[in-house]
Formats: sequence, structure tokens, C-alpha cells
Amino acid sequence: MRGAMIHAPGDVRFETLDDPKILKPTDAIIRTAVTCVCGSDLWPYRGAEPIGDPHPMGHEYVGFVEEVGAEVTAIRPGQFVVGSFATSDNTCPNCLNGFPSNCLHREFMSTCQAEYVRIPNAQGTLVATDGVPDEKFWPGLLAVSDVLGTGWWAAEAAEVRPGSTAVVVGDGAVGLCAVIAAKEMGAERIIAMSRHSSRQKLARAFGATDIVTERGEEGVALVEEMTGGIGADSVLECVGTAEAMRQALHSARPGGSVGFVGVPHDVAVDGQELFFSHVGLRGGPAPVRRYLPDLIDRVLSGRIDPGKVFDLTLPLEQVAEGYQAMDERRAVKALLKP
Repeated sequence: MRGAMIHAPGDVRFETLDDPKILKPTDAIIRTAVTCVCGSDLWPYRGAEPIGDPHPMGHEYVGFVEEVGAEVTAIRPGQFVVGSFATSDNTCPNCLNGFPSNCLHREFMSTCQAEYVRIPNAQGTLVATDGVPDEKFWPGLLAVSDVLGTGWWAAEAAEVRPGSTAVVVGDGAVGLCAVIAAKEMGAERIIAMSRHSSRQKLARAFGATDIVTERGEEGVALVEEMTGGIGADSVLECVGTAEAMRQALHSARPGGSVGFVGVPHDVAVDGQELFFSHVGLRGGPAPVRRYLPDLIDRVLSGRIDPGKVFDLTLPLEQVAEGYQAMDERRAVKALLKP
């Protein structure tokens, strides 16, 4: 088969790779319907994370089941399935407590920008749709596998409530999907922090009521002014930088909550400051599998359309262009079609 390999910062290649095989009886093999480049893939692409030896890339996927291991009974060949970037058995204590992304047998997906993918823990990870969805829904279902599920977790962790005010820090695909989540959870006012006009338009289409273009303390001051000098009830941090975390913590009111889902890079939280702020802080890898049935239904019913975050569509063989376009901010998120 063919798939993406990263060799060095800025160097992603489309190469011939070994076909995936069933390695454990809990595995499944899927034929990729669509996959994509994630904002978090840009960390190694930009040299902010070590790469080491050349290795495959990609953790978002939907596709058709080709083969299943002997212990996989929940799905069968031919079905269209959606999964999570973090695999889970869905039976361990952590899964049963609602955190399948911390499953005791968790494996993070990392080979999905390819024609075929091996899915570990397939029994607990994959959810089959009723029949094969119309292709117009595939981008939205692909978003469910990570960016929508992650945005949903940001809103849940930040305790968004009906009638509340929410601030979204970050206007990438996760931040934009977090706007959807805040809207679906009933936030009355959603302040999206964004400097890019095209992303601002999409944020408003998803439910943002206000846009703040300023960053840092200037952005915080505007949020305070917009909230009567108090701060927001909920802040959804969807970037992962130290600046974004400071901005999120300082934008929350006393007693408010911050949900952080951007993978942290050089982020440190001052314990004294957090202690006296009365701000709640919660985050981590999104428990996407817990949300899959609900989010799949919302997409297929037409209630939400997170697939709009894909503003560039390319054949999988042009995956390197997808990385470059996102790195240069010419695209929010690149959809790849095998």
C-alpha cells in the first residue's frame, strides 16, 4: 500500500509501505475512506517535537472494515466505521468511568494517512454506521474521530452550561469544533479568539456571537470588558502553547472553569496563581469513544456539520502539500482521499 512518512521537519513523503496485518485477535484492518492532516501533526513537522527515525503519520480515520481478528465480534467486513485517535477496549475501569482515552490497553493511532490501517482494540474502538453514509457526510464523520470529539471534551471539561458565556482560545479545527460544542451545550454567548477572517466567518457560522482578535493580556482585558469586568464562565483552550494557557486561565472568572485540550508544549501553571484564582482546570486526551454514538447521530441527522473545517481537499498522494498548506495557514484542515 501507499502512505505518508515523516523523515525530518518539513519532509513528509508519500511512499510504498508494508500492508497492515492482523497482529492480535483484537485487531481489525480498515480500508481508508478519508483521512486528514491534524494541527497536532504540525508539531513534529515544524521541528517542535523530535522525529527520530522516519515513521508513518496520521491519527484520524473513517473507513470500511476489511478484516477482523478472532475476538472482534462487534463489527464485520464491509461495514463503514468511525473510530477514535486513542484506541480502547471499552471494558476496563477507566473506560467504564468515562475515560476511554486512558484505557489500560490504550494505543494511540499513528498510521492513518495511508490506504489501509490496522486498528488495535477494534472491538471497543470502532463504531459502525447503519449502512454506508452518503459521501457528503464523510468529512463530518472524520471530524468526529478527533477534532469534534476533542472540541466536545474542551466544552465538557470547561463545564459549559445552558445560558453561560464561553471563550474559545484557538481558531484551528479543534477550536472551531469547540464553538460547535459550546453552542450544542447551550452557551448563550460564545467569544471566539481569532485573527484570521476566514476562520472568524466559520466560527460565526458555527455559533460564535463575538470575535476577539487580540492575544495575550490585551485579549484578556477585552474579555473582561465584555463580561462586566468578571471573566467568562467557561474557557476552552485549544492550542497547547504557554501563551494560550495563560490567556485561558486569565479569561476565566473566579469559580469558572478552563478545559484544555491542546497538547501542551512548554506549558507551566503557577500553583499560587491557580490557587487564589478559584479557577477549575481540567483537560487531557479527549475521551472520543464515549461521544461517538451521539456525535455520529448529530452529523448524520444534519444537526451539525463539523466537516466544514476541511477547507482543502487533496488526493492522499499529495499529503505533503496538505502539511505545507496548513503550516502556512493557507488551510484550516486538509482532507485526504485515497
